[in-house]
Amino acid sequence: MTLLLNRARAWLVLAGLFARELALSVNDVIKAVLDPSRVQRSGIVAVPLSLRGETSIALLANLVTLTPGTTSLHVSDDKGVLYVHAMNLGDDTVAQIQSGFERRVKECLE
Repeated sequence: MTLLLNRARAWLVLAGLFARELALSVNDVIKAVLDPSRVQRSGIVAVPLSLRGETSIALLANLVTLTPGTTSLHVSDDKGVLYVHAMNLGDDTVAQIQSGFERRVKECLE
């Protein structure tokens, strides 16, 4: 029973995190559309994955893609790296994905 409650809580936390990231990202994209000079650096980053399950990796890739300003491009053949294009790259983009969505997906599914 405790495991079930922990998993339910993990899913609620993931949903809340996604809603928060969605709102913040929509705001950032709107600002970038209205003032293109706000886009400082876009590009592709390699996100090393600690997730191993295909469902977990697919969920992470979809959460990233559904967040405005980011798109999942490719998962390496060994499933160890997710390549992501970000409209506004920061020094902590990879760390944010790992400590945010990836960590929460792991709590839900692995």
